[in-house]
Amino acid sequence: MTIFNKDDILNAFHYRASTRSYDGNKKIPADEFNAILEMGRLSPSSVGSEPWQFLVLQNANLRQKLKPYCWGIPTMETSSHIVAILAKKNARYDTPYFGQIMDRRGLQGDDRAKIMEVYKKFQSEDIAILESDRTLFDWASKQTYIALANMMTGAAMMGIDSCPIEGFDYQEVNRILADEGLFDPNEWGVSVMVTFGFRDKEIRPKARKTFEQVVKFVE
Repeated sequence: MTIFNKDDILNAFHYRASTRSYDGNKKIPADEFNAILEMGRLSPSSVGSEPWQFLVLQNANLRQKLKPYCWGIPTMETSSHIVAILAKKNARYDTPYFGQIMDRRGLQGDDRAKIMEVYKKFQSEDIAILESDRTLFDWASKQTYIALANMMTGAAMMGIDSCPIEGFDYQEVNRILADEGLFDPNEWGVSVMVTFGFRDKEIRPKARKTFEQVVKFVE
């Protein structure tokens, strides 16, 4: 097993900063960006649901369509890559989507029935997300942020910059991407977007609470 040096990892966390100005002439090599996407794909999720898809938006015309609804930010043009992370709608325990999760795990018969009962209790009682389509979608969206964080941190470790984006008109961005035939809006919705590239200027050091302010040891 490879053990990664903690100082190198923490240096990547210190280096990573929300990048709002990219060098539009620098592009991330395909193999490196595919590695970033793999970091997202391999991320953990609640009950192994993996309720995400990653849309890599490289089409210049599509980026221009989206830009007015993304606060007009210039990184919609200058970033090397833009990813719209989709979250699954209606990821209920009793849907074919969860059946596919069981199939991937090779669960059949009694084992499958038992684990489905666990997931039923989890969704209906423990985390109580079956009250509306919105609570289900919000639960799925929470999982996408794990993939988002892993992609951004992994990118930083490779010297690649990034910026998460929530500042956009969700209704219009969903409409544009669905109208382009990129996803079925009955099954998926945009959870968050993220840009990747190379900063073109120094970024002010981030301000964070101290370790003591955010950590409490319970012994």
